[in-house]
Amino acid sequence: MSDDEIRPARAADVPVVAEVIAAAFRPYIERIGRVPQPMEEDHAANVAAGKVFVTGDPVTGLVVIEAFDDHLFLDTIAVRPTEHGRGVGRRLLRFVDARTRDLGLPEIRLYTNALMWENQRIYPKYGYELVERRADGPHDRVHYRKRLL
Repeated sequence: MSDDEIRPARAADVPVVAEVIAAAFRPYIERIGRVPQPMEEDHAANVAAGKVFVTGDPVTGLVVIEAFDDHLFLDTIAVRPTEHGRGVGRRLLRFVDARTRDLGLPEIRLYTNALMWENQRIYPKYGYELVERRADGPHDRVHYRKRLL
């Protein structure tokens, strides 16, 4: 696999999926006062369900996505901190756009923790519009969408 290819994760990738997600989200623990939700996900179940796509050899980034009747949900995007600024995240976001179109879905939805302000600067640059900010249990989340059709 070349560094720009994106492929479905396999069972053998589960440890590196967990590693990349932990590396990407660990810096937020102190800021938000809790372990970020992506670090607590069942990575093996997500891989088995076909929700995880990885890029790089070794893996440098990944997305966790789920298709619904009216949208694609971008659950997680994670890039190794050592790879920031090299276009990995941009390629992954383009992949999510293409996957959404391939599935014939009209939009992508995602949310981010309100204290992860870096994300709130990034997503609008890629066409995502703010929908709302709301508390979901203990989580203060900012919801976005990107319409494609």
